[in-house]
Amino acid sequence: MLTLHTKLPKASTGDIAARLILPYELREKCRLRATLSTGEDVAVYTVRGTVLRDGDLLTGEDARVVQVVAAAEPTYKVTCADAQALLRCAFHLGNRHTQAQVGDGFLRIRADAVLKEMLAGLGAQVEEQMAAFEPESGAYGGGHGHHDHHPLAPVPLRQKIHRPGDPA
Repeated sequence: MLTLHTKLPKASTGDIAARLILPYELREKCRLRATLSTGEDVAVYTVRGTVLRDGDLLTGEDARVVQVVAAAEPTYKVTCADAQALLRCAFHLGNRHTQAQVGDGFLRIRADAVLKEMLAGLGAQVEEQMAAFEPESGAYGGGHGHHDHHPLAPVPLRQKIHRPGDPA
């Protein structure tokens, strides 16, 4: 099984051997077993708190380059008649510690019926969409990048990586 543990700052398109397509929930995990676009199983090891972002490039011992792709997932696109109303919605989402993606004139959140009702009550238009979810990293999210070739995390020698849905 291929093991990915090092983030690369860049690579040419021709160097990308496969894509790792994951929803946001799995891009937050520090230990992950998944399947590449080629069908090959892969283990990903990152430092706790690392979030893989759309377009990130990873590699391992065999030097193959894998590109992270944000999968489309159930989201709500939130728009309002004016900026003040949208800021009010953002305040109420933040007050509930809800992760949100900030776009040009819109917010995007994970699909949640309770939040949809709250936002509609605030006068927002809430549209269900299958879209990539890239929320803000937050004030303490470490906006710095790893521009070196050091491993993201130590790679355990004998650790079984469980995939959601694997039998217990």
